[in-house]
Amino acid sequence: MSADLAIEVKGLTKRFRRELLKRDYTTWKSLLLKPFTAAKQADLLTVLDGVDLSLPTGRTLAIIGENGSGKSTFLKILAGIYKADEGLVKVQGRVSSLIELGAGFHPEFSGRENVFLNGTILGLSKKEIGERYQQIVDYSGLGEFMEAPVRTYSSGMYVRLGFAVAVNVDPDVLLVDEVLAVGDEAFSHKCEDKLNEFKRAGKTICLVSHDLQAVKKFADEVIWLDGGVIAAQGDPARVIDQYRQVVAQREDESGRRAAAARSGLECDERWGYGEVEITAVRLLDESGEPHSVFTSGEPITIEMDYLIHQQVEGLAFGVAIHNTAGVLCYGSNTHLDTAQLGPAPPAGTVRFMAQRLDLVQGTYMLDVAANSPEGRDYDYLTQVATFAVRGGPEGDAGVYRPPHHWSLSPREESP
Repeated sequence: MSADLAIEVKGLTKRFRRELLKRDYTTWKSLLLKPFTAAKQADLLTVLDGVDLSLPTGRTLAIIGENGSGKSTFLKILAGIYKADEGLVKVQGRVSSLIELGAGFHPEFSGRENVFLNGTILGLSKKEIGERYQQIVDYSGLGEFMEAPVRTYSSGMYVRLGFAVAVNVDPDVLLVDEVLAVGDEAFSHKCEDKLNEFKRAGKTICLVSHDLQAVKKFADEVIWLDGGVIAAQGDPARVIDQYRQVVAQREDESGRRAAAARSGLECDERWGYGEVEITAVRLLDESGEPHSVFTSGEPITIEMDYLIHQQVEGLAFGVAIHNTAGVLCYGSNTHLDTAQLGPAPPAGTVRFMAQRLDLVQGTYMLDVAANSPEGRDYDYLTQVATFAVRGGPEGDAGVYRPPHHWSLSPREESP
């Protein structure tokens, strides 16, 4: 292993037996009587498949990917918790890790006793741990709770103690999993400061996170794991963009399959007098294809099929879009818009077509309605469809993203 490399991985493969994940026995007796047979290839689930990585000392690597892609397994192999089935794994220097909430803690031991236990596991002598003990207590902010059993700790207290130990044992390589997200905001800022301090000190950091903004902030390099293999590696902005595009495509495909599988309309609530019935609702892109993921700023069409069961004096169709917080983002109907649609046939399709869907990134719910111009509800369906909006920069506040640009020009000072 080269001296300038902190982590070197070649052909890393890790498998788990499916039998451990899906048991066909229910009692100890049936387990003991079951013949012991060698695991067949079909019984094995490959979690990591031929992963290669060379990480120079002092670099920060982030691993991203969907749940089940092998991120945490990879980190656990680097930490020595799991053993690779195939391949070479080398980590140079003292390794400290914060991978699972409470990992390495004995629930009946006090916080103080667990500090010494964890320090010993990380290779420190009792004297070295004693010298760092007050520093760990001060960093964690647990104070008097250090003498209480850790089984009485909240999840946030677990994180604070675990991270305090991990970063105060002077590691050469720090491994951090998503568990950091459990901490409160003040402690999260403290962790960010510590990670930046580690980077300035030339330490090597390997972190797993679903927080892509944090990944952009800290990582020098990003690996995207997909189904146990590296789908992309390199510059954070580029890899994250590739990852988002694929996730959006999969969300859309999943939404379309779910929509096709439904035999009828599903909604959260439905009411009305029944003179008119909405029988189908579809969300379409600019090509007229059903979608559940849209890009901010692109067109969207909402189609509603209806049946008139009883003649009515006036008929208006409406739509309303809410975000996940229940905030009404937009709502209108054909009466308010003075839409000239002509007489409505007994069975037909009405379309709401927006040239630009200028919503910020997020998930939204659609309500649809058929009612009289005076507000009598013939048929009203809430949350009849859910869709996602992607694209545009992260961090926009609110719900609406108007087309805009910025400019700057000098200003002459008046005499």
